[in-house]
Amino acid sequence: MRSSLLVAAAASCLAARSPAQSIADQYRATAQRIAQAALADSAAWNRIAELTEKFGNRFSGSPSLEQAIDWIIAQMKADGLENVRGEPVMVPRWIRGEESAEMIAPRAQKLPMLGLGGSVATPPGGVTADVMVVTSYDDLTRRAAEATGRIVLFNVPFTSYGETVRYRSGGAVAAARAGAVASMIRSVTPYSMRTPHTGGMAYDSTVTKIPHFAITPEDADMIARLIARGEKVRVHVTMSAHFLPDSPSRNVMGELRGRELPDEIVAMGGHIDSWDVGRGAMDDAGGVVAAWQAVLILKKLGLQPRRTIRVVGWTNEENGTRGGNAYRDQHRAEADKHSLVVESDGGVFRPLGFGFTGSDSAFRIMQQVGALLDVVGAGQMTRGGGGADIGPIMGLGVPGAGLNVDGTRYFWFHHTDADTVDKLDPREVAQCAAAMAILAYVIADLPQRLPR
Repeated sequence: MRSSLLVAAAASCLAARSPAQSIADQYRATAQRIAQAALADSAAWNRIAELTEKFGNRFSGSPSLEQAIDWIIAQMKADGLENVRGEPVMVPRWIRGEESAEMIAPRAQKLPMLGLGGSVATPPGGVTADVMVVTSYDDLTRRAAEATGRIVLFNVPFTSYGETVRYRSGGAVAAARAGAVASMIRSVTPYSMRTPHTGGMAYDSTVTKIPHFAITPEDADMIARLIARGEKVRVHVTMSAHFLPDSPSRNVMGELRGRELPDEIVAMGGHIDSWDVGRGAMDDAGGVVAAWQAVLILKKLGLQPRRTIRVVGWTNEENGTRGGNAYRDQHRAEADKHSLVVESDGGVFRPLGFGFTGSDSAFRIMQQVGALLDVVGAGQMTRGGGGADIGPIMGLGVPGAGLNVDGTRYFWFHHTDADTVDKLDPREVAQCAAAMAILAYVIADLPQRLPR
């Protein structure tokens, strides 16, 4: 009897482990083939270079964005992808215009600056005022009486993006509420070579809109030290930023059609738009191209999964996320047929794994796939992941994952003129493409969709 119980218990354990063994046994050799093919050349890096250097930055509403989308459509068709298309999206069009800032007291010095996306302009003659330095919103609240008629500088060192970016997004509202005539922030970055960073900001309709711009950490600290020594710092800023009417754009996509269940989908990609500075190589042409290259690797190897793998370049992530919202709306009827959506929007640096949002049973499957990703060092599967573009359709219950990478240097170049392809390593880009290819292929080829 005891022997029978032991045999039954062993059989039960084997049955419980069989899904992990099945995935590992079935796909390990395929994962290794995919990794070898991805690492055999620098095709993904070369395509990022070509895209970003041919078209430059690709801001929403710009001709360069639409020209880049036309080029991607033509290239995807030439690559043999199926159902290549652009799906229409109306996007906001903010124009930076001419802008400059200068410290005029206690001495004259030009201040490298970037207006923050969505900011209003200064009056035609600019704004000239004394600077008040604050180190937090609480500091501004305590000293609000000092802010009237001044330019408030939020000199807040980088701790994490989520914490520090609050001053970029909401600084103008807080400063205006205290009576400031303009606001400027220390650029949201942990490292600087006197390079300002742009990014999105917002207004409150109940508060006067004032110009909002970023200066470099070096200059923010200099101004703070001057004022601490008793000097009066005066700054002149001129900005001509303005909005034009919404403009037509597109989400761009192509597919590797599934062999058995072509109406079921694994969608992956990044956003094809960028800010209007730099060339948007890291943020986020790399994410789009890594997903695109992932599908090309599968095609090259003759690997056609059960389900369709759809590569997507979402538009307008940077200053509106209208691409992600439009994708949800245009594909709402097939949301239940999406097995997984995946986004890469953290730079295609050395991949670590994926963050996943979905059911416990789906996460267990993702962990099993993670073991296959160890072949490129990307086996870490963690709870919680997604992205701005896939967030809307994830809101309909679709499981989502975000590529996690070694982001040590990401915020050094984020939203700056320095976001160029030389910041990316060809082998790391290839590793990202391999990780996305392995993940997408396995999930698309499993007998069942990921459980909700």
